[in-house]
Amino acid sequence: MTRIRDVVQQAIAKGCLTLEAENKLRELLTQKYDLEDLNAFMSLQEAAMAGRVKQESRVRR
Repeated sequence: MTRIRDVVQQAIAKGCLTLEAENKLRELLTQKYDLEDLNAFMSLQEAAMAGRVKQESRVRR
């Protein structure tokens, strides 16, 4: 089973949150998750705000 922290770790390592990963996060956030997953998600939000992770859904083509 995929965890939020796994999706976040991949996005931070790549520097990009893909559309697929973004949709997976939406799905996972509707389910029960633990504090470690919540902290990972907050880290992803901080990385995105700082420009270290780009969201594929927000990149203009």
